[in-house]
Amino acid sequence: MPGPIQSIERAVAVLRLLAGAGQGLGIVDVANALGLAKTTAHGIVRTLVDLGLVVQDEDGDYRAAPDLSDLGRPRIDANDLRARAVNWADSLASRTGESVLLATLSEGRALVVHHVFRPDDSAQQLRTGTSMPAHACALGKVLLASAPVRPDRRRLIAMTGRTVVDPAVLRRTLAAVREQGWALEVEEALPGVAGIAAPVRDLGGIVVGAIGVDGEVDRIVDARGRPRAGLVPAVRQAARSISRGLGARDR
Repeated sequence: MPGPIQSIERAVAVLRLLAGAGQGLGIVDVANALGLAKTTAHGIVRTLVDLGLVVQDEDGDYRAAPDLSDLGRPRIDANDLRARAVNWADSLASRTGESVLLATLSEGRALVVHHVFRPDDSAQQLRTGTSMPAHACALGKVLLASAPVRPDRRRLIAMTGRTVVDPAVLRRTLAAVREQGWALEVEEALPGVAGIAAPVRDLGGIVVGAIGVDGEVDRIVDARGRPRAGLVPAVRQAARSISRGLGARDR
């Protein structure tokens, strides 16, 4: 059972989520975004409604009360996130021997805010400032899995023959990402390239970014398409370490 401090943190996280969503959210949306059980999310939201801090609209969705709109402004911007993650990103590249990317969600795309080159002598191109369709990469899947807005139900753009373009399939994929705490992508964004990513959370448990490795398919996954030994734990550890630096509790 959560203590009083954790209960307050969760309530504040729900308020920030609702204030920044730009639309009404259902209980399932809140639970998914914050990694809470539906019953827990419902209890928090109903308490906030009773206190007048949250309102329910005619569609049954919930919004922060109008005078709380400033809560939705992000406390951690891309520059802050990058500064907090630099050392851990460097360490992840050294441990895995792979390129490391840190990204945030921007208009349905995974925006790369930091890139650590693969630690070898190969020619590489800096990807900081570039973006990828979120549904087609591991970083984006992590970010979409906890995004407070509902995924578009229209068919998505195919980047390769392996890109998930069916919204129903994507929703199932995102549910699995939320459950396991990491995402894998194999040749969905670029032929011959695969990636693994995990979420970075702030003090309230909101996902503020994703960190991951990507590289040639045979370096990231085995012949059966499973992550190479050690990669998933290394990525998740880096994500947890950055999250702890932001005040998040271990999950």
